[in-house]
Amino acid sequence: MEGKVFYSIIIVCLNAGQRLADTVASVRAQTYENYEMIIKDGGSTDGSPERVEQDNRTHVIIKKDNGIYDAMNQAIAEASGTYLLFLNTGDSLYDDSVLEKIANAVSLWNADGKAPDIVYGNLYHKALDTVINASPQINDFTCYRNVPCHQSCFYHRSLFAERGYNPRYNVRADYEHFLWCFYEKKADIRYVPVVVAAYEGGGYSETKENMKLSARQHREIVVKYMGKGKADKYRLILLLTLAPLRSALARSKCFSGLYNGAKTAVYKLKNKRG
Repeated sequence: MEGKVFYSIIIVCLNAGQRLADTVASVRAQTYENYEMIIKDGGSTDGSPERVEQDNRTHVIIKKDNGIYDAMNQAIAEASGTYLLFLNTGDSLYDDSVLEKIANAVSLWNADGKAPDIVYGNLYHKALDTVINASPQINDFTCYRNVPCHQSCFYHRSLFAERGYNPRYNVRADYEHFLWCFYEKKADIRYVPVVVAAYEGGGYSETKENMKLSARQHREIVVKYMGKGKADKYRLILLLTLAPLRSALARSKCFSGLYNGAKTAVYKLKNKRG
């Protein structure tokens, strides 16, 4: 890992104000320094990108784009890191040792002869004040129900060599790309029990209008990669297991901690059995 940029931390923004400064500060506070930070701004008028101090690890690109995923693709084209992490403005790395912990895990896997294609961990939800633990195993049902958020995924740059995010899925392009990595590229995806990012909540995909669009795009994507029969089976399983109620509990500030704690216990039990 020496002599080459290990991480490209990509932050896309538009009129983000202090939230951009807070996200940048969380990256600069890292104990591990072999990274570059690419800030892709779509043409802010609030002066926030100009206030970011550029240095040999920080690059600000101000250029028009056609939305979040087009902005991410533009930033990817400028990235030189081995692994890419995408943070939204308002999000932050969970603590100052996140990059070091992930680099150490990758180094151990490298010693065994195989670096993973995707490394992912857990997420802290700021608005709910709870840690959302990711499933330690990625399988069909995980892909249908609960893939890790892009803020907690480190992608090997090779996964973007053939194609970037498909902006046609203007709410679900990161989800579609993850499934493409899993089903089409047969990516080696590995979990580390590290809280990677603190998620602000209330993002683009969580508005009332976009949640409806998200559901439609989710359906199209899962049918594309799993087939209609398997997608219908998993939808029925979720209905029978009261998924809408469980999702409401997960989004509730009163019950999210209990719900995520119970979910984590289930993951640990599955790991012991598996």
